Amino acid sequence: MYNVIIIGAGPAGIFSALELVKLKKDYKILIIEKGPKIEDRKCFIREGAKSCPGCKKCGLLCGWGGAGAFSDGKLTLTPDVGGHLDDYMPREDVEKLIKYTDDIYLEYGATDVIYGLNNKDVEEIARKATLAELKLIYSPVRHLGTERSLNVLKSMQDYLMQKVDIINDEQAQTLIVKDGVVKGVETDKGHIFEAEHVIVAPGREGADWLSEEFKKLKINLVSNAVDVGVRVELPAPVMEDLTSKLYESKLVYYAPTFKDMVRTFCMNPYGEVVCENYNGISTVNGHSYGNADKRTPNTNFALLVSKVFTEPFNEPIQYGQHIARLANMLAGGVLVQRFGDLLDGRRSTVAKINNSIIEPTLKSATPGDLSLVLPHRHLTSITEMLYALDKIAPGVASRYTLLYGVEVKFYSSRVPLDNNLETIGIKNLYAIGDGAGVTRGLLQASASGVHVARAIAKK
Repeated sequence: MYNVIIIGAGPAGIFSALELVKLKKDYKILIIEKGPKIEDRKCFIREGAKSCPGCKKCGLLCGWGGAGAFSDGKLTLTPDVGGHLDDYMPREDVEKLIKYTDDIYLEYGATDVIYGLNNKDVEEIARKATLAELKLIYSPVRHLGTERSLNVLKSMQDYLMQKVDIINDEQAQTLIVKDGVVKGVETDKGHIFEAEHVIVAPGREGADWLSEEFKKLKINLVSNAVDVGVRVELPAPVMEDLTSKLYESKLVYYAPTFKDMVRTFCMNPYGEVVCENYNGISTVNGHSYGNADKRTPNTNFALLVSKVFTEPFNEPIQYGQHIARLANMLAGGVLVQRFGDLLDGRRSTVAKINNSIIEPTLKSATPGDLSLVLPHRHLTSITEMLYALDKIAPGVASRYTLLYGVEVKFYSSRVPLDNNLETIGIKNLYAIGDGAGVTRGLLQASASGVHVARAIAKK
């Protein structure tokens, strides 16, 4: 019998545990993580494999630290980016939570360098963006880099191993609920653990499981916007004026043809494009490093089309999975196409990619045709966004610019929660982080964990 069970050892789950240990030293706490310890996580692609083997549990997504472990560790220090916590509490409370959570990252070894604090630089980039009909969302960023991010999360793991029970390589399968109150968890290995409180923090990789589990409990989920798009890769000098000052520019554009919102996401200067495996579905993402020896000549970032669907549509995660499967069907994994080939209505080939000025960092991507995968509406909006970006960073709309597909963010179903992030309809069950649709980034996910821990401690 535990006081608290935490499902998932990503940032949300980790920070729940850190705060509970601080506030309730006598609490018995269990963390259940479907993947391995952080030091045992590995990705065959990162180690030189020519293609993604489709691991049952993706090494980039599963394990201590969640998807954030191998990310480039960007902590966005504003409520305007990275989640919806200000839907559950006053903005000033979110700002205090972000500051508190950021300080914990610093305690465990995060860098003290913050990008985007020079007001003149921000104002100039915002001015250029406005002239191009783009909106710059101000978001100062603390950048850890993949190596430092791993070290920070390893330090947190080592500390919590002395304070709480941690089970690795075992997956929460069923939430045990009786008379509207959560009672515990049953795992895929048949183990049953009882608890007074359960915190569900499965991350994006576990969003599908969370949705299905809540449907079984007859909890109606709310559909967030569905984010589907591509990852753009181009020579680093093209974006240098932006990345050297802001590191990551959060830019929003309302594409003129369909009026859809397109946004930049996860910008990685001198980084690499990577493949991720969501339950057998290959999608694309990007990383960058703090170590100069690991820098590449390219910068990559996502362009995501955010589309809000109306009833009766209620399966946003399945919609994203369907589009990703189309790319996998055509390419055997991730697909890549030159922007010029897309405009000409022709598929890219190995010869065309080799005769370009950009060398792809994701070697396993297969040249092909994105128009056979993404809806016409999405491709039109993405094309219009690329031309808008070209006005503030000439070279973005080059015919050699690489587009990888697809990038999908699986956090599109939001659990109905009260201000303490406790599930409405099931007592003592909390849902936090990206998998619950509450957040969409490292820092707000971590902050949601702190918030829930405090709510439980007060009870």
